[in-house]
Amino acid sequence: MTDETGFKYSILASGSTGNSFYLETPKQKILVDAGLSGKKIESLLSEIDRDIKDIDALLITHEHSDHIKGIGVLARKHGLELYANEKTWQELDSKSMLGKIDPERKHIFEMGKTMTFGDLDIESFGVSHDAIAPQFYRFMKDNKSFVMLTDTGYVSDRMRGTIENADAYLMESNHDVEILRMGQYPWKTKQRILSDQGHLSNEDGAEAAFNVLGNKTKKIFLGHLSLNNNIQELAHMTMNGFLAQHDVDTQREVKIIDTSHEHASKLYDI
Repeated sequence: MTDETGFKYSILASGSTGNSFYLETPKQKILVDAGLSGKKIESLLSEIDRDIKDIDALLITHEHSDHIKGIGVLARKHGLELYANEKTWQELDSKSMLGKIDPERKHIFEMGKTMTFGDLDIESFGVSHDAIAPQFYRFMKDNKSFVMLTDTGYVSDRMRGTIENADAYLMESNHDVEILRMGQYPWKTKQRILSDQGHLSNEDGAEAAFNVLGNKTKKIFLGHLSLNNNIQELAHMTMNGFLAQHDVDTQREVKIIDTSHEHASKLYDI
């Protein structure tokens, strides 16, 4: 008899060039964002032996292209059920960012609410980012949970209360502050990234992770790394060093795992 507690998940892609996350239970297959071409998303799913045709719902975090690029094509091709909050839908529709979508496939997932998808509960929470109404998600089943948290300039107390003590996190480690400051981006772009509505730096992501991890936490995935303003080894070293300084055993207690912007992670169990 197979074990049907908990769920499985894969970070299909995470980075400044495109983001997508997959999660499944015995009864549901969920995709969050599709920020690469439809063809690339299908290819990433095939890396973990999964098929876009089996997706029950696609959740949208916000309207930036590195999170929605492939959604319109995939929705039309496969009749996907799409979920976003009302303000995000208004923004997507007013600028025709997804192209023509069947109205019956468009559903509201209110910010700060929990929705049940079969045997899975999903709680949405707002983040601080320069999108119209950005929200991310906590996935819960059988007293186990996974939290996605990227695309935020800081972590508020309210956010922290929503996401603490998950079994695993996808935590933003977008940039190294010095690499960003010294880099080629225009000053206005640098200010945006560094602002409270930008992205978490390696140091900010490490501090945020430490502040929310609990005795259930076993994995922290480093997410949304900038190709231009970060180095994977540096992000990993920063997270590892910060946690070690605060007496977190990153060898046996909490594992730090890198993600890729072009290849899916393996399917993890939770």
